[in-house]
Amino acid sequence: MSEIVVIGAGYVGLTSSVCLAHLGHNVTCVDIDSNKVDLLNRGEVPIYEARLPELLQEGQGKESLRFTTELEAAVSASEFIFLCLPTPQEPDGNADISAVVSVMNQICPTLAPGSIIINKSTVPIGTSAQLIQAIGRTDISLVSNPEFLREGVAVTDFLQPDRILIGASDREAAEKVAGLYQAIDAPVIHVDLASAETIKYATNSFLATKVSFVNALAAVCEAVGADIESVTRGLGSDQRIGSRFLQPGPGWGGSCFPKDMEALITTASAAGYEFDLLRAVVKANEQQFDRLVAKIEDLVTGDLSNSTIGVLGLTFKAHTDDMRNSPALEIVQRLASKGCTIKAYDPMVKNEKGLPTTFALAPTIEEAVRASDIAVILTEWPDFNRANWAAMRDTMKAPRVLDGRNILDRSQMLEMGYDYQDLGRL
Repeated sequence: MSEIVVIGAGYVGLTSSVCLAHLGHNVTCVDIDSNKVDLLNRGEVPIYEARLPELLQEGQGKESLRFTTELEAAVSASEFIFLCLPTPQEPDGNADISAVVSVMNQICPTLAPGSIIINKSTVPIGTSAQLIQAIGRTDISLVSNPEFLREGVAVTDFLQPDRILIGASDREAAEKVAGLYQAIDAPVIHVDLASAETIKYATNSFLATKVSFVNALAAVCEAVGADIESVTRGLGSDQRIGSRFLQPGPGWGGSCFPKDMEALITTASAAGYEFDLLRAVVKANEQQFDRLVAKIEDLVTGDLSNSTIGVLGLTFKAHTDDMRNSPALEIVQRLASKGCTIKAYDPMVKNEKGLPTTFALAPTIEEAVRASDIAVILTEWPDFNRANWAAMRDTMKAPRVLDGRNILDRSQMLEMGYDYQDLGRL
């Protein structure tokens, strides 16, 4: 059992805290937001993530998990200090590491000799070297331990990862950090600090590239009369490629992909290499947003300014309440700019904060679709697949559906009389 401090109770910090406590460690999670700390100490979770509430209450019940705003007191009594701080994208594409630097400057004087700082924040390549200089103490070690958590299954990803990545120049510190995860059955990959930082960016950039590729491939299938599901089944069966992230959709987004792509492009450019491949991927993603809007215009066959559109799904993916950089919102913004009326439903979106003013939230799927010229599915919530489309057809101005996630049965929708389109299916 180790004494651990996790600094930052955001998405990564909170998941890491409850999971490390579940693994048997004593964990103190520190955050500057006193309201969030009070909420967590009451056993309430401020984000929607499967299994987090149960593990939070488990840790508090065992008194192995606590939350506080007292940073110095927490770190002075701990051997392992995890940095789980926000690194938002700056206007020039770089990641803003000011929160990481600020916390490092604050805690270094109070760290006990032999402490290990473990960075889980996504930082530009080479940041670890800067942080080591900033620490200015030879009795403190720095380890890079990137996270690879998918929203909606973050707890599973933490406790059953594909790998545990540890970057360090101090082998002894690296082994101690690896020991924190000894209860997890997963390979541990030891690399240098810069390589660990690069792997994090490379992973998200490659996955985004894969998504943009399959979206472009779906467009090709539509043009040549092929079926994207047949194509991806054959493509994904190749072990060199794999079947994951080969489902077409409205584009990629979320809190990580966009900023990590831009950060890698910017870092490469600063180092003298123009990463034009990734620039093309970003451009292809923008084109996908426009492509779906064009498909909506084709289906409605008229001026969208006189149309009512029922949008189903606003979060960037299902099983999360996160709308940051959501492809659905990108498309909604484009539709709103054309003057159409938008009614939307998402099971996890309960207020209109941050949404276009021409936008109205509906309380149910049925209300979002009622009296609409077209229903557009933008997030793959199972609710939309289970909806009574036969009954909803008669409530619409015209029975039109654009399935931007390919979740409905194409033949059934056509049999029910819908003017139905999806992405690349026959």
